[in-house]
Amino acid sequence: MRAFAQLLDRLSLTASRNAKLTLVRDFLSQTPDPDRGWALAALTGNLTFKAAKPAAIRAAVEARMDAVLFAWSYDYVGDLAETVALVWPTRPGANREPELSEVVDSLAGATRLEAQALIEGWLDALDADGRWALLKLVTGALRVGLSARLAKQAAADLGGVPLVEVEEIWHAVAPPYGDLFAWLEGSAERPTADAPGRFRPVMLAQAIEETSDFAKLDPADYAAEWKWDGIRVQAVSERGERRLYTRTGEVISDAFPDVVAALGFEGVIDGELVVMRDGAIAPFAQLQQRLNRKTADTKLMANFPAGVRAYDLLLEGERDLRALPFAERRARLEALVAASGSDRLDLSPLQPFETWEELAKLRADPPPGDPRCAEGLMLKRWDSPYLAGRPRGPWFKWKRDPRLVDAVLMYAQRGHGKRSSFYSDYTFGVWREDEAGVRSLTPVGKAYFGFTDEELKRLDAFVRDNTVERFGPVRAVRADHDFGLVLEVAFEGLQRSTRHKSGLAMRFPRISRIRWDKPARDADELPTLERMLKAMGG
Repeated sequence: MRAFAQLLDRLSLTASRNAKLTLVRDFLSQTPDPDRGWALAALTGNLTFKAAKPAAIRAAVEARMDAVLFAWSYDYVGDLAETVALVWPTRPGANREPELSEVVDSLAGATRLEAQALIEGWLDALDADGRWALLKLVTGALRVGLSARLAKQAAADLGGVPLVEVEEIWHAVAPPYGDLFAWLEGSAERPTADAPGRFRPVMLAQAIEETSDFAKLDPADYAAEWKWDGIRVQAVSERGERRLYTRTGEVISDAFPDVVAALGFEGVIDGELVVMRDGAIAPFAQLQQRLNRKTADTKLMANFPAGVRAYDLLLEGERDLRALPFAERRARLEALVAASGSDRLDLSPLQPFETWEELAKLRADPPPGDPRCAEGLMLKRWDSPYLAGRPRGPWFKWKRDPRLVDAVLMYAQRGHGKRSSFYSDYTFGVWREDEAGVRSLTPVGKAYFGFTDEELKRLDAFVRDNTVERFGPVRAVRADHDFGLVLEVAFEGLQRSTRHKSGLAMRFPRISRIRWDKPARDADELPTLERMLKAMGG
């Protein structure tokens, strides 16, 4: 447990992506099985303990110290694990420190009462760093600035294999990943990826920022379709297993049982999760009512009926289609959707065009209904296979609205009046690259409205859980290449400003929506805003 605690501590204090990658890779190479496997499961969000609840931890610490004092401490620190780790009364002569595998094995079959007793005993035996790591582990809230994908990258680096190979088999292996590590270290064959209901690594598009980019492309080589305003998902119905994944491989089936029940085909569809009514897509705000929930009741499903608008077909029956050209995959997708007869599954229609000028006019004219339902256009080469990652050339995205950017939350401050107890004023930034090619965030604006009261509560919790520095009333929030909260920011104009490090200032910025689903590394870059300013005549 001590080695795992040291890893979490160092990760939480390290900003560099490469340094984090090295820390995890070295830990995996130096730590024996099964501890390294359980650690990898925890870092990738694949380790949960149903019997260990935050309420029980609070009850345990309040039984050992004044409850009011603990409440004040918790309010000041803002993180349950950190607060308990610091205030937990030490007991000299307590039992030995537990091993990571011992914690996992003991909690696996424990009742809630048994789990609370186990955790209290371990807290007595550990120092403050160990207590913090233990509580982060059992509550499933590591928040050490490491994405699941970066943890998988560290495992891939351990074996000197491409990340896509690890991602391809990830859902076919299980913690503590003995077979995975045996393969990575060369003592066994690669584990089979043949597991029903598994996730396939997604293909992503490059952004087109300049219309001059089209001069290099032949319009006859590309298909066009609207980029629908939902969240990218993978709908899997394979050999009796039905699952719904986000584009990063997170299972969200329990939150959308109505969608899963409608997967009456045999195959894997890449598409957009949206709220559908009579074949039309509702604004993204309605889908937000169902996102980030563990379950969905009958009333919620009736009020916000979700479905999948299909983009691509990766598996048909038992045949993997990813190596086929998009044109053939599309034809098969059309036949599958037509045969399904489900009102929860429809086809993203292709938009015919012959010239880039014609496509530009199409882009300026939204689909029938609410224009917010389409973010822009997607361009896909007819001959492109489905390649994991973001290859240059096969797919492009061309957003419609030039005054919407995806930024990363950097700083937060308490509001005023009714919001005085919430962190409701948010400073956000975009990526910039220095001469050495190092990316960092630079602030470009501040907003304090555009979200609901329920969203405010979630934003406030995020700030408290991920504060890394305090500057008087301002809280610096963890934001780096592999971790951060993306905010879609709408604004009415841009202007030059010497007061901002970015050199730009937004006019009337507001939070258009919260992109809980989008990785921080995919937020917009400063050159994007520079081009927008130029287009506005600035």
